[in-house]
Amino acid sequence: MGEQGQRSGATIAAQLSVMMFLQFFLWGAWYVTMGPYMNEVGMASAIKWAYTVGPIAAIASPFFLGMIADRFFATERVLGVMHFLGGLCLFLAPTAAKQSSTLFVVMILAHMLCYMPTLGLTSSLAMHNMTDSEKQFPLIRVFGTIGWIAANWVISYLAFDKSPNTFYVAGGSALLLGFFSFTLPHTPAPANGKPFSARDALGLDSLVLLKNPSFAVFSLCAFLICIPLAAYYAYAGQYVGESGFDKIASTMSFGQMSEIFFMLVMPLCFARLGVKWMLAVGMLAWVVRYGLFAGAADDQVKWMVLGGVILHGICYDFFFVTGQIYVDNKAGPKIRGQAQGFFVLITQGVGMLIGAQLIGYLVAWKTTTVGEVSTIDWKSVWMYPAAFALAILVVFVLLFRDKGMKQATVPEAPPAPAAPGETISS
Repeated sequence: MGEQGQRSGATIAAQLSVMMFLQFFLWGAWYVTMGPYMNEVGMASAIKWAYTVGPIAAIASPFFLGMIADRFFATERVLGVMHFLGGLCLFLAPTAAKQSSTLFVVMILAHMLCYMPTLGLTSSLAMHNMTDSEKQFPLIRVFGTIGWIAANWVISYLAFDKSPNTFYVAGGSALLLGFFSFTLPHTPAPANGKPFSARDALGLDSLVLLKNPSFAVFSLCAFLICIPLAAYYAYAGQYVGESGFDKIASTMSFGQMSEIFFMLVMPLCFARLGVKWMLAVGMLAWVVRYGLFAGAADDQVKWMVLGGVILHGICYDFFFVTGQIYVDNKAGPKIRGQAQGFFVLITQGVGMLIGAQLIGYLVAWKTTTVGEVSTIDWKSVWMYPAAFALAILVVFVLLFRDKGMKQATVPEAPPAPAAPGETISS
């Protein structure tokens, strides 16, 4: 029985690892290069909208999970159906692009409405089928980041960095994951019979934490810092391509590689810095990244561009992962889940939504068109989010005075990679 149980456990672990790999391979296969593709086919003005639908879906996702997925159907079946539908939307996206940019964005929105709920579902399915989630989940979850990196390298190896074929690769992986989902261990609806509450879905009970001045400062700065963050997600891929990197996707994957490295060294950093300065270093990395991008713009200095990409590991791990640890410690067990949901809502949801729109208008403002040739003043484009992030950093350092957390431990379950996580990431 012992050997049989071990073999069964190993089989389940292998299934969950493949699930995580495909989950983020699917996202990484198209998200990084969508901006360069849209610019290539004359849809540059709609890029801000294409990168706005993700935050919209992130806001809507808790309602879908709470009202339907968590109450009426087995998790593996919901995953299968959602990935089938989402994959179909990706297959139709290039055809929609030939009709209009609006139809293309609508198709991406439809896909993200199918995809975003599966981020929570894969995590809950994995944890449900583990005997020790604290030890097992990180080992399973890292395959998601590996999947994102693998997708980036596949797209660049096939020279699909600006091609509609990227959506076919992603759509194919979605269908594969859809079929695979039905082979996953049976996982009953986790909230079967429980009433749905919009207050719970949005984490509104956690608003009581805002009575703590430092938590309020943290929440405000977390929301605001995601506004300049959206510039990286929406336009870094296009900028990397215009800086002379032919293999856009694989170049961007260095950000996820650094994410894995900095996740490993986080315990040492916590011991020396504590939560406040971990968060501050994460914000500072945003400033430095955009500063490197701006400094490289005129002469296309590749090492500066690549350095900005590699800083993604610090930007994401030191701020978002540390932020989740801080929220977890402050919330306590009763409202822990709601507090984490609120943190995602104000950052990956509302903050990123506003940021995607603002950076789109900024790029349009800094674009000069002569005849049929358009030129973007990338130096100015990157200086604005750099200055914005610096102002937020100063406010945070001056006003955040929480003395209750000198150290913390790295969370048991690393979050999704920031895209290009990631999440809101990798």
